[in-house]
Amino acid sequence: MPRIHLGNWAQDAVDWLTRHLSWLFDAISTVVNGMYDGVEWVLGGPPPLLMAAILAVIAFWMRGVVAGVLAFAGFALIDSVAQWQQAMQSLSLVVVSAAVALVLAVPLGIWAARRRTVGLVVRPVLDVMQTLPAFVYLIPAIIFFSLGTVPAVIATIVFAMPVGVRMTELGIRQVDPELVEAAEAFGTPPLGTLLRVQLPLALPTVMAGVNQVIMLALSMVVIGGMVGAEGLGSTVFGAISQVDIGLGFEGGVSVVVLAIYLDRITGALGEQVSPLGRRALASMRASVHGFGVLRYRPRPAVGVAGVAILALVAGGMGVFGDSGSGATTATGAANVGKGRSVRIGAFNWDESVASANLWKQVLTQRGYRAQVSTYDPGAAFTGLSSGSLDYLTDAWLPTTHASYLRQYGKDYRDLGAWYGRTSLEVSVPSYVKGVHTMADLKGRSGQFGGRIIGIEPGAGEMKLLSTKVLPGYGLDKEYKLVASSTAGMLAELKRDYAQKKPVAVVLWSPHWAYSTYAMTKLADPKGLWGPGDSIHDLANKGSAAKLPQVASWMRNFTMTEARLGSLEAAIQKAGEGNTEAGVKAWMAANPGTVDRMAPVGAG
Repeated sequence: MPRIHLGNWAQDAVDWLTRHLSWLFDAISTVVNGMYDGVEWVLGGPPPLLMAAILAVIAFWMRGVVAGVLAFAGFALIDSVAQWQQAMQSLSLVVVSAAVALVLAVPLGIWAARRRTVGLVVRPVLDVMQTLPAFVYLIPAIIFFSLGTVPAVIATIVFAMPVGVRMTELGIRQVDPELVEAAEAFGTPPLGTLLRVQLPLALPTVMAGVNQVIMLALSMVVIGGMVGAEGLGSTVFGAISQVDIGLGFEGGVSVVVLAIYLDRITGALGEQVSPLGRRALASMRASVHGFGVLRYRPRPAVGVAGVAILALVAGGMGVFGDSGSGATTATGAANVGKGRSVRIGAFNWDESVASANLWKQVLTQRGYRAQVSTYDPGAAFTGLSSGSLDYLTDAWLPTTHASYLRQYGKDYRDLGAWYGRTSLEVSVPSYVKGVHTMADLKGRSGQFGGRIIGIEPGAGEMKLLSTKVLPGYGLDKEYKLVASSTAGMLAELKRDYAQKKPVAVVLWSPHWAYSTYAMTKLADPKGLWGPGDSIHDLANKGSAAKLPQVASWMRNFTMTEARLGSLEAAIQKAGEGNTEAGVKAWMAANPGTVDRMAPVGAG
C-alpha cells in the first residue's frame, strides 16, 4: 500500500489555521481566561472552611442534612491535605468547561432530534470526538492556544460535549409521538411543542447527560495538568512524574471528593427540575416516617438565604479584596522587579527543577513574581516559542534539544551556557559484568528483558537514542526503548538495583544517581551521542526584550558541578513536594547567592 501522509495533511491544516485565524484563537483565549478567572475568583476567594460551609449548605439544600455534613467533611479533608487552592482551580475549570459544553450540546441535540438529516451528519462527528484519544486534542490545542488553562478547557469541551448531545437527542426522541401529535393537533406551534411537551418529558434524560458531561469534564482534569492547567491535574501529573505516592494519593482523594460532590448535586438537581423526579421524591417522603431530621431539606428561600449569609460573611471579612498575595520580599533598591511576572519552564529533570526553582527564589527576592511550571520537554519548548513561558533554564545544546531549536529557534534567544560539558548515555549497574560499551549490549537482550528504560518521550535524548544511537549499533530490532518519565526510570533502577537484576537505563551527566548507585556509563566508540552538550538558558524573544535585567542576569550565570550537585542533593533531602524548602536550605548554606546571580548595581 502506498504511504498516505495523513499526519502531514493534519500538520498543514494546523499551520494554515494558525497563520490565518490567530486573531480568533486570541479572542477565544481572552474569553475563556476571563470566564475561568471570574469563577476561580469566586470559588477561591473565601477562606477554605467558609467556602466549604457554602458548598455544604448547597448540598444540605439539595440533598439533606447527611449530604451537607459529608460535603463539609470532604472539603475540610481537602483543606487538611493542603490541596484547597488546587481543588478550587480544578472546580473552576470543570464549571467553565461543562457550562460551555452544555450551551453547545443541548441546542445541537435538540436540532439533531428534530431534523433527521442533522442527526445523520452529527453522529459520525460525535463518534470521532468520543473515540479519539483525549491526548490528541491537546496537540493542536497547545499550538492554537499555548500552554495553560485555555487548551485544557478546549480539550475538555471537545471530550465532554458529545455525551450531552447524544443524551439530549435521545431524550427528545423518546417522547411519545402521540403526545407531540396531540399538541400539534391543538394548534401548538413547534416551539411551544418543544418547550411545553418534549423538553419537560425529556428532562430526566437531559439531566443525566448534564451529569455525565460534568463527570467527563472532571476526568480531564489530570490530563489538563500536562499542558499547564492549574489545579489538581497539575498535582497528580507532578506526582506521577516524580513517582510520589503520597502526593498522588492526596491529589487523587481530592479529585474523588469533587467527583462525589458534583455527582450528587447534579443528580439532586435532576430530581428537582424533573416532574417525574419531583413525584418520586414526594412519594419517598410520604412513605418515610422515621429519621425525619436526617431527611429534612430547607425550602429554596432558606437555602438561598444560608448561602447569601455566608457570602456576606466572606465579603465582610474582606476576602474578595486584594490580599496582596502577589507582594514580593524585596524592598528598596533590591526591588528591581516591582512585581512584574516571570514565567519559568522546567522539565522533570533534576538539574532542570533545581535551576528553575533557584531562579524563582532569586527573582522573588529581587521583587519579581516568579512562577515555575513543569512540563514535558516538547510542551515546554512550544510554550517558550509562543510566549506562554518567558525562560527555560535547561536547554541541552547543541545536540540533545537541537530538533526544537530547528523548529522554534526563530522565537528563542539563547542566553548562553550556565553549565559546562555534559554527556548522554545508557548506563547499567556495575554488577552487570562484560558490558562497558553500547556495542556490548548486542546479543544480550534476553539478559535485560529486551528493554532499555527511558525517560519522557519528548526528551531530545530519547529521540537521539531511538533514531541514531540504537540503529547505529544495530540494537533497534533487539531492544525496545520504553518511554516513561525521569522518576519512573529512577524507580525502575532503584527496584532492580536492590534485587541485583540487570537493567539498562537512559541517564546523563551530571546526575545524582551516579553518587547513589555504582553505575557503568556505556562508552560510545562510534561517537553517535555527539561530543556532549552544555546547558543553556533560553528566553522567548519578546520576554528578553521586556525583562532585560533578568536576561542579563541569566546571561552571566554559571554553575559548577559541585554546586549543582549540592543543590540537587538539598532538594532530594527536603523530600518530594518540598522543592522550595530544599532550595531555601541550600541558599541559606550558600550565603551571597542572590547577589552573585542577580547583582543590583548602579545601572
